[in-house]
Amino acid sequence: MGPRKKCGVCDEAESKYKCPNCLIPYCSLVCFKKHKEVPCVKPESSAAEVKLTSGVVVHAERPYHVDEPGEVLQQLQLQSIASSSEIRDALKDEELQKLICNIDCSPDAVNEIDKAMELDIFRIFTDKILSTISPHQ
Repeated sequence: MGPRKKCGVCDEAESKYKCPNCLIPYCSLVCFKKHKEVPCVKPESSAAEVKLTSGVVVHAERPYHVDEPGEVLQQLQLQSIASSSEIRDALKDEELQKLICNIDCSPDAVNEIDKAMELDIFRIFTDKILSTISPHQ
């Protein structure tokens, strides 16, 4: 993990989060609310984007490391997930959206996934994905 950034709002505390729209780092709910007093602008990027049902656009631009290349989904599997009405319907749930955003924004995503797996809504969602990408198991 690289060096931590300072909060882009108060410029004092270490940031723990980032704005889902403009990606500015912030340290607390107080700073996030202060940041949201003025509408922010999403950065221009050529990165892949995923639009959630809430209208939030998530940028997939940070590099990632994969220990097992065989664990990376293939294009056909990703298309199966994207075309599944069952998965798209599940993603309309705001609680599930928040869980996924928490995982994505966390410096310890593995721990966040472990916590999310304790909740039925996330377990059911992951089961739907697994049955979509490997329906014959």
